[in-house]
Amino acid sequence: MVLLEVVAVLAVIAIVYGISVYNRLTKLKVQVDAAWSDIDVQLKRRYNLIPNLVETVKGYAAHEAKTLEAVVDARNRALANNCPAAEQAKTENVLSGALKSLFALAEQYPNLKANETFMSLQKDLSEIEAHIQAARRFYNGSVRDNNTYVMQFPSNIIANMFNFKTATFFELDDAAERENVKVSF
Repeated sequence: MVLLEVVAVLAVIAIVYGISVYNRLTKLKVQVDAAWSDIDVQLKRRYNLIPNLVETVKGYAAHEAKTLEAVVDARNRALANNCPAAEQAKTENVLSGALKSLFALAEQYPNLKANETFMSLQKDLSEIEAHIQAARRFYNGSVRDNNTYVMQFPSNIIANMFNFKTATFFELDDAAERENVKVSF
């Protein structure tokens, strides 16, 4: 009889533990999804700002069509891309590079740099980029927490039973973007 009670208590403890781990795994998955949604919102804000920026630059640098087309093309590809984080990161890196080219182009036109609309759009884009970086950091932190819990023993047993998977980090692919910026005067 005592053995039966011990087995029953152990079974209850195992069930309570299993439920606790399942709930934590669910919470972490939802947190990763919410963090990705935050990135998505900031990216959409950026996508909406880019056409205004391009139109402003067009008025000053109409003969720089190749750069402007590259920005618009990169924006459209990024906007159409509804892939996992790794694929989205690649598309976003292309868009960031195109935007850098656009701002480098603006350096060649002092009147454009002084234009209030351009300055305002550039400031807005800068703020959005800061929000995107913060959202990426939060997302990657959520992914780290999720992946750690999914892979740790004994929670990995429950994760495998209920098909919880690790998530993908939002990372830079361009090694040049990881290097320190060189400033020279």
